[in-house]
Order: sequence, then C-alpha cells, then structure tokens
Amino acid sequence: MAESAACSAFQLGRPRYDQTSFLGRLRHFVDIIDPSTLFVSEKKLKECIKLLDDYKHGTLPPGVSADQLWEAQKIKQAIIHPDTGEKIFMPFRMSGYVPFGTPIVIGLLLPNQTVMSTIIWQWLNQSHNACVNYANRNATKPTPTSKFLQGYVGAVTSAVSIAVGLNMLIQKANKLSPSTRMIIQRFVPFPAVASANICNVALMRHNELSEGIDVLDHTGSVVGSSKIAARHAIMETAFTRVVLPMPIFVLPPIIMSYIERLRFLQRNRRFLLPIHSLVCLVTFGLSLPVAISLFPQMSQIEVSRLEPEIAMATDCRLLTYNKGL
Repeated sequence: MAESAACSAFQLGRPRYDQTSFLGRLRHFVDIIDPSTLFVSEKKLKECIKLLDDYKHGTLPPGVSADQLWEAQKIKQAIIHPDTGEKIFMPFRMSGYVPFGTPIVIGLLLPNQTVMSTIIWQWLNQSHNACVNYANRNATKPTPTSKFLQGYVGAVTSAVSIAVGLNMLIQKANKLSPSTRMIIQRFVPFPAVASANICNVALMRHNELSEGIDVLDHTGSVVGSSKIAARHAIMETAFTRVVLPMPIFVLPPIIMSYIERLRFLQRNRRFLLPIHSLVCLVTFGLSLPVAISLFPQMSQIEVSRLEPEIAMATDCRLLTYNKGL
C-alpha cells in the first residue's frame, strides 16, 4: 500500500506540515506539545537521534518508512532545543506546558482569593512562564544569568502588582454586590497574566535585542546577527502570550458560573473542584496550540527590512530566524 502524501516526502529539519497556513502550523504544534513525548525514554530518544543522523549521512537502514522518520523528528524536536542541542528540562518543554501549568491555572481561577493566595499563584505562574520562555528561547547567543534573574524579578513583580492592585480596587467598590464582586474577581487573573506575560517575554529575552539573533539563508547557513529580527521574534512571541491566556482565564469563569447553578452541584459541592479542574485542563489544552500557531517557529523576513550589512552579505530575498516558543 502506498504511503500517504503526508508521510511520503520526509525532509530533515523541516516541518511535516505546511507552515504558510494556520492549519498546517496548528497540526505541527499539536505534535510539538504532545504530552506523550514526556514519557519517551533516554534509549528511545537516542534511537531517534541516530535514525535522523543516519538519514542525514545517507546510511539509513533498509525498510525505514517516512512515518518513522517523522516520528523520530517529532520526538527530537519536543525534547532537544534546536539551537543548543541540549535536552530541555521536562516541566519547561512545550509538551509539558499544559500538564505542569494546569494546576497553576486552577489555583489562579479559584474563587474567594485572598491577597496572599493571589501573590502565591501569580508568583508560581510567572515562575513557570519565565522558565518556559527561557528554555524555549532563541539561543543562538548566550544569555547571562544576571539577565535571566532581572527578567524573572520584573515579570513576577508586574504580575503580582497588577493582580493585587485589581483585587484591592474590587474590594473597595462598595456598590458591587457580593455575587458580582466574586464574578469580577474571577476575571482578574487575565489582565494580570496577559500584562505580566508581555513583561516576562521582553525581560527574559531582552539580551536578544542588544545582541541580535542569527538569520539563516535557504541552505541553513548563518548570514549574520540581526537586532531587527530579534525584535520581530520577541514581538511575535509576546503577542502569542497575550492570546494564550485569553480563553484560559475568560472561558472557565463563564462556564463555571453556569455550571455552579446546577441543582446537582448545589447539593454536591465536592464535585466543583474536579469539574473546575477539568474545564481548565481542556481550555488550556485547546488554547496552547492555537496561540503558538499564530506564527511559524522558523519565521521568515525580507532582507530589505534587515540591517544594511546583512543585506549586503547575501543574495537571498528572504532569511529565516528561530522565533522561539
């Protein structure tokens, strides 16, 4: 039987699906965030890397299908950083973002938050985001530890300040009924997280703006280091970090406000937290691939928009850079 078209033309280092369309990027990132890759053994990872190396050097054993090669590349891309070639710590991989991030989202959306609980959950959320941003950054240039710490402190401070400030404003709004106040409080995490996410990306990756990131030609060769490309990469990533929490922190409060009125749950309050957790998990799981699919990871930019010295160093019209995740 002939293999499907999707499996018939394996290309090393290239996405399996068309990255010029949103649907193609969505299918690609669904593979990237597949939580099953978290359970891949060291032995399996080494086998996948060897298989790809054999393909690269033309020593591939007979009988290896394109589907096996795509699977090997999927596993490698989910675990190994494309710039450093090192394993990404499991909780900070994109495939671990939903499993490790969902408990924090549940905590952020719990009703009747105190100032202390707001601080703790916002701190945990931005700590996780900071580590994910750093682990999946464009790493063509080294980032000093001091820059990471500055970015981390700035992101946590902005998130906690916004969240606590909004909660205090709501508490002081005497005209609001207790039920209205509780509903509004459930939406506080979104502006706090969205604003802090922008700060998080900008501060965690600020070094790229001063050092630039590598831009590549169609052969994969480095043409130069561009600060303009770095700015585009950070802006695109920051935009996805605003879109990502929108459904996560807006839909569950709306859904739960209706579910909580059901007679069954009025009589069985112990089921509220499990249902709340399930709603958060599903929303997070659907939102992540959609948000990161807005832009391709390996983005292209016209040479005419880059620095003059880079334009003079190549005949290519388009250059590629790793946007990071």
